[in-house]
Amino acid sequence: MKRVAGVLRIKKDRIEEYKEYHQNVWPEILQAHREAGQTNFSIFLKDDLLFSYCEYLGPEEDHEERMKKVLQAPRMREWLDIMEDIQVPLEARAPGEWWATMEEIFHGD
Repeated sequence: MKRVAGVLRIKKDRIEEYKEYHQNVWPEILQAHREAGQTNFSIFLKDDLLFSYCEYLGPEEDHEERMKKVLQAPRMREWLDIMEDIQVPLEARAPGEWWATMEEIFHGD
């Protein structure tokens, strides 16, 4: 199992809209994440900062390819167009990233 975390900002005047979308995530989006092996998916908000966390259940070597497949799921582009208009990626993110990937430095069970 691989733990994945990311961070980005959200437009302050769109926070309530973002919350509403996430109260009713489209079934196609949830299904795509499940099929890609993502579980325990959460998004947290503090002021205008979003933190996402999920667990990937699958072979480590397949992770990148399975995440690319998520982007091809039905209605995913439509969902991302809406979300990306609300979100503000961090300047410090790696090339090609939207959510800035975070390094896990501690885990305790």
